[in-house]
Amino acid sequence: MKPVLSIRDLAISLPPGADRAFAVQNVSFDLNQGEILCVVGESGSGKSMTANALMGLLPDQVEVARGEAEFEGRDIMALPDAERRKLRGDRIGMIFQEPMTALNPLMRIGDQIAEVFEAHNRHTPAERREKALALIGEVGLPDPEKIIRAYPFQLSGGQRQRAMIAMALALDPAILIADEPTTALDVTTQAQILDLIKTIQQRHGMAVMFITHDFGVVAEIADRVIVMRYGEIVEQGSATEVLQSPQHDYTKALLRAIPTDHVPTPEPVIAQPVLEVRDLRKTFVTSGGFFKPKRSVTAIDGVSFTIARGEVLGIVGESGSGKSTVGRAIVRLVEADSGEVILDGQDMNALNADQLRRARRRVQMIFQDPYASLNPRKKILHALSEGPIVQGVPREKAHARARELLEIVELDAGAADRYPHEFSGGQRQRIGIARALAMDPDLIIADEAVSALDVSIQAQVLTLLRDLQERLHLSLMFITHDMRVAAQLCDRVAVMQHGKLVEIGPVQDVFLSPKAEYTRNLLAAVPGTDWRKGAA
Repeated sequence: MKPVLSIRDLAISLPPGADRAFAVQNVSFDLNQGEILCVVGESGSGKSMTANALMGLLPDQVEVARGEAEFEGRDIMALPDAERRKLRGDRIGMIFQEPMTALNPLMRIGDQIAEVFEAHNRHTPAERREKALALIGEVGLPDPEKIIRAYPFQLSGGQRQRAMIAMALALDPAILIADEPTTALDVTTQAQILDLIKTIQQRHGMAVMFITHDFGVVAEIADRVIVMRYGEIVEQGSATEVLQSPQHDYTKALLRAIPTDHVPTPEPVIAQPVLEVRDLRKTFVTSGGFFKPKRSVTAIDGVSFTIARGEVLGIVGESGSGKSTVGRAIVRLVEADSGEVILDGQDMNALNADQLRRARRRVQMIFQDPYASLNPRKKILHALSEGPIVQGVPREKAHARARELLEIVELDAGAADRYPHEFSGGQRQRIGIARALAMDPDLIIADEAVSALDVSIQAQVLTLLRDLQERLHLSLMFITHDMRVAAQLCDRVAVMQHGKLVEIGPVQDVFLSPKAEYTRNLLAAVPGTDWRKGAA
């Protein structure tokens, strides 16, 4: 099989003061015509840097130190910027991880697709519109005439990713680079996008370089696999070889870190409820406009459940199922329309502002993006001690407790004197856990707390959460779209769809004998299900 792309001895240098001299070094591999090559590794492994070097999208002060990338008889790395720009979108297309930041929020989807043709002087304006419509249809977006006029914020995450794929396909490239295109998506949307990429790759005969940290995704779509660590390739081979007979210790460690399909049987929790949610309801209504009617979306539709003291309850479902809205309604970051939230006999929804401020100490949240929830201008000591100080804890005592909490979440106490940007994603999530613990709460609500982490870091944070929960006898409400994660951590699981609770029960019952068709579909959509069953 003839390579469509050959990379030889690629090295990408980092600026002075970085934690290592090279982001990528000694990297050589081929991408063959008509194959899907998965590049796997944790954050910092160099996989995205390699793709950005090919596209000429490296950050300032980061540059290619040496190496070649032969494509269609030319070395991409040696091309002038103007020639590299001609290749981008034309012969090499790219799908980014977060389409909301890659799409222009002020331009309609149709105009953004048409802009690809315009940038390369292709077609008349009328032809560009017709081709944009055809592409929107090809990537499975509903009602192309409506989508072509929509803005990015009017689409769901999966729809925005489909729009990005349409843009990448516009000029029928020979290579498609997909950089973590499904990481932020729920399992059913992820399965749809993976199937779409696989279908389009076969239809167009493209070579696909697919960057991911999820071996479940690898099992679904890869023909060959490259495993990277600290900027170097540590293993490569066919998907079957790497998944079933990994050679390098790092590959074996990544595979071990994947949440398994084994469902533990936790001891039943029979303690008194710390939280009772009764018939909770919330409907969001848009304001409309001159030409748009008001639109209402039911986010929570009569939800009721309890969480016992010392219990972990998982809330699972797709994006838009209402699971995060339930978590926010419990602490009144979102005001429910009706229903009761009883925390140790006290209805949170009936409290006035002063009462609510005092009651919130007893229920804390861990958010999905800890960097966004930490003040970048304040040291970690401030983040961990601010809440207790506001609640009347003496400053010295709060500071001492902050350093103690850092050690509890397995960080050095000296981390208190550093800023959020000085930590990795996994370390910041540990800080988020420490901040939640600082108020000595009765209940912690973790909203997608591990969904953005690499599998090995995710495994560490899950182990930490379970250890803390058992050691401190915490009650935990764990919101996630990842069924495998819920199976590993939770005592009971509640499944939500369109604002309703469709199933709730002990974790082994829900996962091994699901009653609802929706639950069965969620379980079937988890990437790599067939591979994991074969490996079991």
